[in-house]
Amino acid sequence: MTTTQTQDGTATTWTIDAAHSAVEFAVRHMMITTVKGRMSALRGAIVLDEVRPERSSVTVEFDADSIDTRSEQRDAHLRSADFLNVEAHPTIAFVSTRVEDAGREYGQRFRFVGDLTIAGVTREVALDAVYEGEGRDPWGGERVSFSAETKLDRRDFGLTWNQALEAGGMLVSNDVKVTIDLQAVRA
Repeated sequence: MTTTQTQDGTATTWTIDAAHSAVEFAVRHMMITTVKGRMSALRGAIVLDEVRPERSSVTVEFDADSIDTRSEQRDAHLRSADFLNVEAHPTIAFVSTRVEDAGREYGQRFRFVGDLTIAGVTREVALDAVYEGEGRDPWGGERVSFSAETKLDRRDFGLTWNQALEAGGMLVSNDVKVTIDLQAVRA
């Protein structure tokens, strides 16, 4: 177990369990339907300060080429220089800078605010999060769970490729809804 001493308490480190976590996104396509996808290769850690929860933090990194929308042709386009440019920018990362209204009561809502880097562009984003609980797994490990969501404008990250539709509107919406379910194991 990793424990970090803080000035007025202890903070525990939790390693994100990728097999029990999901980062998914949804984008409107042709203005009439929603396409969903996920980032499957993720890793990171959550540091929880029991005494001063506002000092807690999260760091998550994704392999950009792990994007999966259930269409290899679309995924290849998303990996290209038109979007994520994974050759030049192989990872997507989120590093929290502050926590607002933090606590550890089941169902408690709070915010993780931090820097999100996509395709080499970093912007501050806020994740509206919920503490989902803690428990022991069958092998004696301790686990903690959080869910979160946010909405991004992909243009803020330089992802501007689009195509006008003959009937009006654009092929891909600028708004991207992101939902996150993280489970982590005490390190």
